[in-house]
Amino acid sequence: MNLIINGETKTFKDGETLEHIIKSLEIEDKVMASAVNMEIVKKDQWDKFIPQNNDKIELLQFVGGG
Repeated sequence: MNLIINGETKTFKDGETLEHIIKSLEIEDKVMASAVNMEIVKKDQWDKFIPQNNDKIELLQFVGGG
């Protein structure tokens, strides 16, 4: 399945959870929030949420500034 993650198309196996996808990108320590097709997916749902082909996923990080 193809997913658009932060504007970049990536390919994953069908049925993979959002948590697995984030871990496979090796960014799990950095991601603080996620949205799929503009809908927030809470972190405690990542292990149950299965994206569909062509979903648009935004993985957000919080950064400090000054």
